[in-house]
Amino acid sequence: MNNERVSHIRWLTITAMMGAMATVLMMLDFSVPLMPSFIKFDLSELPALISSFALGPLSGVCVCLIKNLLNLPSSGTGGVGELSNFILGCAFVVPAGIIYQQNKTRKRAIIGCIAGAVSMAVLSVFSNYFIVYPVYTKIMPLDAIIGAYKEINPNVNGLLSCLLMFNLPFTFIKGACSAVITVAVYKYISPVIKGTYKSGKTVKE
Repeated sequence: MNNERVSHIRWLTITAMMGAMATVLMMLDFSVPLMPSFIKFDLSELPALISSFALGPLSGVCVCLIKNLLNLPSSGTGGVGELSNFILGCAFVVPAGIIYQQNKTRKRAIIGCIAGAVSMAVLSVFSNYFIVYPVYTKIMPLDAIIGAYKEINPNVNGLLSCLLMFNLPFTFIKGACSAVITVAVYKYISPVIKGTYKSGKTVKE
């Protein structure tokens, strides 16, 4: 078996494993203070970001796709929430992965993570406004949705105001949490992921 085929099999295997891990993390979501109860926090972008760094942005995209496809059977939004999650996940891991792959240094990793988190946060406003909440309003009236935000901050006025004041910073923080963990542990786990760990030593790229 040639090296190229081995590398391809490893890419597929690691990507699938990371997708499974992301699926589990997506299921372990929870509510957080200062956010409406229907908005959940999870770290499912963490495996996708690690994959994007180690194996390239395409792997990160595949991890985002796997976790959302596996979550579809339990979806409460008819798949719209999963579509939005996939779009936002890609908006996070693709810029981060591209920036890091250009020059694999800690500084580039941090810059990539910040760029990805900002991209995901900004896109979340449009995704929620045009995709997610139009579906949610069929389950919960818009006034009730905005009312949940108003209970936390009475100054919000309209859905767009809610998204800018709550969802945008929340999504950035969510991405930042995955970014901090990735930057902290990546150099220790990347040799194992890429198969460059040998006899207690790592093979430099």
